[in-house]
Amino acid sequence: MKDRPFVLIIGGPTASGKSRLAMELARLIPIEIISADSMQIYRGLDIGTAKPSARDRKTVPHHLIDLRDPDEPFDAGQYKELVRTIVPEIAGRGRIPVLVGGTGLYIRVAMGGIFPGPPRDEQLRKRLRAEEKGERGTLHRRLTEADPVSAGRIHPSDTVRVIRALEVFHLTGRPIRDQQVEHTFSDRPFVTEFLCLGPPRELLYRWIDGRVDRMMAQGLLEEVTGLLERGYGRGLNSMKALGYREMTAHLLGETGLREAIEMLKRNTRRFAKRQITWFRGESDAAWLTVGSVEEIPGLAQSLAERLSSRVELGSGN
Repeated sequence: MKDRPFVLIIGGPTASGKSRLAMELARLIPIEIISADSMQIYRGLDIGTAKPSARDRKTVPHHLIDLRDPDEPFDAGQYKELVRTIVPEIAGRGRIPVLVGGTGLYIRVAMGGIFPGPPRDEQLRKRLRAEEKGERGTLHRRLTEADPVSAGRIHPSDTVRVIRALEVFHLTGRPIRDQQVEHTFSDRPFVTEFLCLGPPRELLYRWIDGRVDRMMAQGLLEEVTGLLERGYGRGLNSMKALGYREMTAHLLGETGLREAIEMLKRNTRRFAKRQITWFRGESDAAWLTVGSVEEIPGLAQSLAERLSSRVELGSGN
């Protein structure tokens, strides 16, 4: 396919400097940023999802943020369609589309298509939801036995993905991950360069802890309080996001605030480990080691120099 738009992808674990790198790059070459964060699409989930500031969004066009209310559904298939509409528009303006975020599944389906899998079995799903309601964690434990690879990539509280993985295994007798690999995600309408930021583990954990402390100082607890007061309960997928479930547990009297903060730091570190595992499995991803925040402007400079030839057309062959 000729004249496919070029897309730069900046992925990696949470708090690794992805957004900072994108903003530094925007100072050097004309880009527009497309969020690849499955929780930034929800309105009102601002602090806990580390949404770009109003100033950053005014400085550089950002896309696919604040698309849905917290109780409205959204999935990877919808994300794919939106990205595939937005990318040609950005390229047509002579700018480079830059996909930035840590939701690996969204990046994969937007760039390579979506694995359809077998049709949904609503009766099976109903039984599985009833089992999980009876004892939380039951389905993830079952998935761990049936498909340990998928279980390691899906958080126990992500009931939607756990149920789909169990559904695929039940209907086909094979793990969903094996079928995804065979699918190859070869529906590729774009030319891409896929970069992942990989700070050393200890540094990444310090950055995560610092981010959580900043979120608390910025008013994360108050943000979650407001969402609960507006009727957005903990059963919503959006309210299971990092930060929101821990603060909800505190506000419902299940944990103390200090314990909730430590749980958030711990859960975020674990989430980062799963993200690293996911992105390590992406064969076309090139990893950039970041040893300090001060290195990011230099990375942006070298990246801008390499990409400057693409700015005029915003496309490749």
